[in-house]
Amino acid sequence: MKNNEFMDEALNQARLAVLRGEVPVGAVIASRGEIVSVAGNRTLELKDPTGHAEILAIREAAKILDSERLPECDLYVTLEPCAMCAAAISFARIQRLYFGAQDRKSGAVENGVHYFSDSSCHHAPEVYSGFAESECREILQDFFKKLRG
Repeated sequence: MKNNEFMDEALNQARLAVLRGEVPVGAVIASRGEIVSVAGNRTLELKDPTGHAEILAIREAAKILDSERLPECDLYVTLEPCAMCAAAISFARIQRLYFGAQDRKSGAVENGVHYFSDSSCHHAPEVYSGFAESECREILQDFFKKLRG
């Protein structure tokens, strides 16, 4: 599979999150050209504030790969990770992060706290932003327009 196919699956996971009434964020963890895990936001469904797509995908990949470290894995996510997710990405030792839309309010990679640039960050992945950015942004904007009526 190619990078855009992984982001397409992340977008699919975001669309599934919409159907559950969740904020439409989707994530895919891939290794060696294959999908390891997929997830969409489930904070409402699980009644869990840590139920972000990135966290759920990392948990599943760690289970599947039987390791708390994912150094040969890449994460594709439709929205710039927040501080909690950036920390989880760092602790999991994710090799590369690809994200779609920037999150000027809660993002922690290129906005906000710039987690991976902080001296307290033990591992920073390679970061690539802007993947399918317009589609990622549009699904979020549509969701919030409908939510606000």
